Amino acid sequence: MDTVIYNISDLRDEIERLKVSKKVQEEAIAHRFKSPLAIFHTATSLFKRPPKGNQAGGIFSGGEDIVSLLSRFLLPMLLNKTVFRSSNFIIKTIVGLLSQQASGFINEQSLVALWDKIKTTIPHVTSSKGKSKKVVDYGIPPDSETY
Repeated sequence: MDTVIYNISDLRDEIERLKVSKKVQEEAIAHRFKSPLAIFHTATSLFKRPPKGNQAGGIFSGGEDIVSLLSRFLLPMLLNKTVFRSSNFIIKTIVGLLSQQASGFINEQSLVALWDKIKTTIPHVTSSKGKSKKVVDYGIPPDSETY
């Protein structure tokens, strides 16, 4: 509260100012939800990333991507349904809190790096068994004439 109220007239002025402010805010909210298209844009604006310099607004306000957002919900649920299935309420709550904090390390870049490591090890495993052949591409189709 920025204004200082010394007497009843200051109080009445502040009440009127707050009523006007409330009316302006109600009109702005009504404008955001006046049509189905406006509702759709309001809902999709939650999932847009903020500009580089601006860190406010949307679900991704902390610089999170969709992978880290999903891991915040899926990791605790997965752990509580599998590993800690027969645990009590307190243990499940602690696991939920800790796994939500740990899910901050799971993001799109870490999953891409893990997938790249897996992809680089898979050809070595299959080529050691002799099941995959290495095809050499010389850039010339086999049925073309080379004059």
